[in-house]
Amino acid sequence: MTKKIPLQVAVGVVKNATGQLLISLRDESLHQGGLWEFPGGKIESGETAKAALVRELKEELDIIVHAAIPLISVRHQYPDLAVQLNVFLVDDFSGAAKGREGQRCKWVEPAELAHFAFPKANQPIITAARLPSCYAILDDADASLLLVNLQNILDKGVKLIQARLKRLPPEAVSRFVGQAYPLCRQKGALLLINSAVNKPDGLAVDGIHLTSRDLLALDKRPEAVQWVAASCHNLQELLHAQAIGVDFAVLAPVLPTQTHPDANALGWGQFTRLVAEVNLPVYALGGMSSSSLLTARLAGAQGIASISAFLD
Repeated sequence: MTKKIPLQVAVGVVKNATGQLLISLRDESLHQGGLWEFPGGKIESGETAKAALVRELKEELDIIVHAAIPLISVRHQYPDLAVQLNVFLVDDFSGAAKGREGQRCKWVEPAELAHFAFPKANQPIITAARLPSCYAILDDADASLLLVNLQNILDKGVKLIQARLKRLPPEAVSRFVGQAYPLCRQKGALLLINSAVNKPDGLAVDGIHLTSRDLLALDKRPEAVQWVAASCHNLQELLHAQAIGVDFAVLAPVLPTQTHPDANALGWGQFTRLVAEVNLPVYALGGMSSSSLLTARLAGAQGIASISAFLD
């Protein structure tokens, strides 16, 4: 039996000037009716996903889209329907959003999305909508610069940081995190710690970043952890990350790097093909600079991850 071609849908994560996101309630008569969703609609024959999004948001919400950046692509099989959601971030638009088709609309904070019932296919979109576009990796190559580098990263507005402190002893890790975590909270940033760090139990952080080795050693998501990320280098690791339920992944190396000159770089084409195989937000790592962000987003990435890009 041949697989049915999935219904192609354009979806907008519409963000206002204060960072709130727009959600709407599906009519009870529709597929997955009575659940909240991100606005959008079917892509018509001969129409691009972006053109469909612009048309649908005008028809549904009476807003005019000025810019739409790819956020994530999600494929999902319901018992009665296969869909592919082509999701865009829309933070440049004009008009006052309102439900032109009688649907209820609501502006919510990203952290509030978990309190609303969404179709299952929307779950990766919720995660992508909550995550920023930049993921800074704080390395302890020079331990004396850790706090200085952290402050530099926070001052640049980065909201997602991984502490990769593989050289520090447990007491030094505890001491640094004790200083770093309050600083991150003050700036509204999340602090994750690498799974290879020799750390004491009960460390106050927002989550864990699994090395690829630790990822493959697990058969389920770590319990009682708010955010779980994973390092991946190939399709097998990406699929395993998705299977155990990580929130997002980092795929590397995309481009050649000075630290790993002999590593086989994926290139943007292969990166795009791999990311398309999973319903996960994926950051591009390896050879990234601040100017790489748009290229990464157009290639299907959530954004960029880097050790040095946010320190320059």
